[in-house]
Amino acid sequence: MKYDQAMSNPSQAFSSPSDVLDAPGLSRQQKLDVLRQWEYDAREKEVAEEENMGGGPGDLLPKILEALEKLDGHPGATDGPAGKQGGE
Repeated sequence: MKYDQAMSNPSQAFSSPSDVLDAPGLSRQQKLDVLRQWEYDAREKEVAEEENMGGGPGDLLPKILEALEKLDGHPGATDGPAGKQGGE
């Protein structure tokens, strides 16, 4: 799985957020990036669904957040601060 493909459409690249955690070809930071992109996409779909504009299943966001928490709490974290702050 290529990182760029996963970033452009995480839900198509992975069947579940836990699959991102198990992806052997991605670094810890790349997994965080993919899960954060997926979180953003899921929130956008929830807003659209609330406004009756269509959207995805509402139970996906908690799974994404759980996977992010597992990565953020990893004791071997050395990839620097998490988040999309600054010019990233």
